[in-house]
Amino acid sequence: MKPKFIQVETSLSNSRDRVLSSALLQADPRLVAQGWERRFTADEHRAKEAIELYEQLGYEVRAERVRSEEFNDVCGDCRTVVAYRFLAIYTRRKSG
Repeated sequence: MKPKFIQVETSLSNSRDRVLSSALLQADPRLVAQGWERRFTADEHRAKEAIELYEQLGYEVRAERVRSEEFNDVCGDCRTVVAYRFLAIYTRRKSG
């Protein structure tokens, strides 16, 4: 019997506009200028876990509310929901 392979390429290519990626969200230029690197966006519960993990790895970590200015025009309707429930995780190496 031949194995059946599921075609997921179409599903993935169609879903790329539904994911909050770095292409849809812009890092805060003020924080980038201070040496912070935007890692990802997470809901409050996952953000807490990520903060603990990055701190254990020796990073400085900060979590910032996602601001509506960070969105490109593609994601207009999700601005309100994401801004109230999601945090942008930034890290940088500890100095000294």
